[in-house]
Amino acid sequence: MRKVIYPGTFDPVTYGHIDIIKRAIDLFDSVAVTVAINPTKEPLFTLKERVEMLKESLSDYDNVTVESFDGLVVDYAKKVNAIGIIRGLRALSDFEYEFQMALMNRKLANDIATIFLMPHEKYTYLNSSIVRNLASLNSDVSDFVPPEVQKAFKKKFSKKRRLSHK
Repeated sequence: MRKVIYPGTFDPVTYGHIDIIKRAIDLFDSVAVTVAINPTKEPLFTLKERVEMLKESLSDYDNVTVESFDGLVVDYAKKVNAIGIIRGLRALSDFEYEFQMALMNRKLANDIATIFLMPHEKYTYLNSSIVRNLASLNSDVSDFVPPEVQKAFKKKFSKKRRLSHK
């Protein structure tokens, strides 16, 4: 069985992420979507919320699992017997960072490949930061995120709006 992991912070999951996951499903037997704990980022959603949104958004796919992890991606890949790490590339600007990470991961675990996948061109401009900003300004994000994420945004930002009006 050829299993890969797709790590990320997924704060929140977008249709661009899901497009990459669908592409990975076509190539591999199993995809483990792994929600990373990144100490350099302050996510809007909790780890539990991000895992739940992914599970709900990917519930139609039998060969996809969703978990969280803390530590090195290559260590997690080894733990779950993955043969590779999926990384999405939207634009040339993503490549330099991802290339450096891939080389470091190769140095740490030569037997685990990094596989770069490009999303559909309609998602190349899309990232979680942009979507979070739009949602915080009460903009319609239905073209960018699954319904579960839209609900989570409404809940998160309606609470913040109520607090700011007091």
